[in-house]
Amino acid sequence: MFRNKWWILAVTFVVLLACGGGLMYYKEKHDGGLPSANVGPRQELEKVQSVSKPADRYDVIVVGTDPEGVAAAVSAARNGQKTLLVDSGERDILGGLMTLGWLNSIDLNYDVENKSTIPGVKDPILNKGIFTEWYAMVEGDSFDVNTAANAFHKLVKNEKNIDVLMKTKSIDPVVKKGAEDSVVEGVVLTMPDGSKLNVKAGAVIDATQDADFADAAGVSFTHGREDLGDSKSRMAVTAVFRLKGVTDEVWKQVRKRLSEDNNPNTDSSAMSAWGYVEMKDYPSVNPQRAKMRGLNIGRQLDDTILINALQIFGVDAFDKKSREEAFDIANKELPSILAHMKKLYPEFAGLELDGVAPELYVRESRHMQGLYRLTILDVLENRDQWDRIAFGSYAVDIQRTSPSDNGAVVLEPRRYAVPFRSIVPQKVDNLLVVGRSASYDTLPHGSARVIPTGMAEAESAGAAVKVAKDLKQTFRQLAENKDGIKQLQDLVNSKGMDLKPYTAKVQPYQQHKAYPGLKAAVYLGIATGGYNNDFKLDDPSNPQRYVNQLNIAKRVYPSAFKGDPAQSLAGMDENAKTKSALTLQQAAYTIAKAAGLTVTADKAAAELESKGLVTKATLDLIADKQNLTNGDTYLLLKDVLSRLAGAKF
Repeated sequence: MFRNKWWILAVTFVVLLACGGGLMYYKEKHDGGLPSANVGPRQELEKVQSVSKPADRYDVIVVGTDPEGVAAAVSAARNGQKTLLVDSGERDILGGLMTLGWLNSIDLNYDVENKSTIPGVKDPILNKGIFTEWYAMVEGDSFDVNTAANAFHKLVKNEKNIDVLMKTKSIDPVVKKGAEDSVVEGVVLTMPDGSKLNVKAGAVIDATQDADFADAAGVSFTHGREDLGDSKSRMAVTAVFRLKGVTDEVWKQVRKRLSEDNNPNTDSSAMSAWGYVEMKDYPSVNPQRAKMRGLNIGRQLDDTILINALQIFGVDAFDKKSREEAFDIANKELPSILAHMKKLYPEFAGLELDGVAPELYVRESRHMQGLYRLTILDVLENRDQWDRIAFGSYAVDIQRTSPSDNGAVVLEPRRYAVPFRSIVPQKVDNLLVVGRSASYDTLPHGSARVIPTGMAEAESAGAAVKVAKDLKQTFRQLAENKDGIKQLQDLVNSKGMDLKPYTAKVQPYQQHKAYPGLKAAVYLGIATGGYNNDFKLDDPSNPQRYVNQLNIAKRVYPSAFKGDPAQSLAGMDENAKTKSALTLQQAAYTIAKAAGLTVTADKAAAELESKGLVTKATLDLIADKQNLTNGDTYLLLKDVLSRLAGAKF
């Protein structure tokens, strides 16, 4: 069965496992495509030809050959801009994470508001544009990496305005610094022979995974979960590994097992398989640094499979030695992983290890401080933006940050817009930053980090170079120019994108009386709704849970909370802390202790109201003051944060 240019035949499966008091998401959500017209003999890798010597000046220089870099360069070139696409290190093919990180399964953004009317056909893909041009050339949402690399290469080599330069030793910004602001004027390239070239540029687009170029240019970033009060914590990295010996018969057995599995979150297709959930219990040889989840498998066309499942913790993406250590951890772990797979699943008995991806799959590092930071409330409310340059709809998927962490899916949006302001740095001009290190808060990054969103941003960024030049404006000036942004949107739409404005439908959780409080709880990462957006607002809370929530609020707003909320549990039976109902009196006492107030439990509620920490309107919404729900506690928390931290949600 075949798919057309915009849709694939697929079934979307979502995965979550109950694990103690939390949730274990054993894999990133993956949509397995059915057979494609493009499944055929494996392609030979095409050689990427670097320009012998770059020009002295380009209209735009795109740094980084990941998918976002390819999209930015192609977009700029198609809009008449002389473009240099440049990368450093040992990369000799295009596609970065997909082709050298071996991440050969794509997390897609679907347009669920405009559902397909064709039986069996998945909802249309959001954004379209260059991403769907590339997508039409591969096998589906799991693909052979040779096919993917050649498809990226085809996009680039067909554009006469693009020069490609690979394997430079370094790419450093040329920055003119002013009293307060800076301007990127070009790059200094250190060539393989050690010589240096100064190449001027009208604009630079940073499409590197970690925004290394922008960081060197002086752009401001937060790191890891810094905006949630935890700068040392970030999502695990993954070393994708390859197994060989996967014949058609082996794949048939894989598909048979998953089709017979009673778990609704497992399935397979011609190129994909997701499941084998028992692997989450694999006994690691290095339990403090490595852990497995269920297998997310992408088939290749040479009797091999690529598996995204091995998570490694405590890796500093900016440190070469730390990255090398991650590979060492993976190589020591993999023989035991394969042995465990063979023990549990007979179909893997004849398989052999066949290598680890040349590059790590790093999910999170820097988050730019742009003109606008995408917030989790933008995603929660499916907000449009006047300066939209891309849409997202992928679930807010927060992978594990440590072996003891279970990860979470915060929510699954319908559609939200990424604004142009989120790729524009605050105080550095002539520079745009696209991809997972753009200007997103930590939580929305869990959705916006996916490659199709980044490629849409990048396509808009490439077009923005032309619009800004035609208007004789900087990117920051363009970001304030509604007519200019309209020109940009019209331009990318004329090239195949779909960035029309939309009105978000009100979701059921937004109609709940506790929704004002839910916004505060989601913003702090306290409330998660999973793939079905069930935030359990009417479920009963308990004393320990509320202490935990106040501790999270204290971590994010330390100056607002001078006390210890756990003091409110003093003398309480251990079982009662988690099993007894949370009363208004106990909740108020917990807040008072967190705020550092000296008050008895029986007078805490009155004290909070008298000081304006809790409003009468909120108290009136609590139907049963002897049995507070999660929604009730979120409303109280919202009031407290508004008063003590000045937070508005």
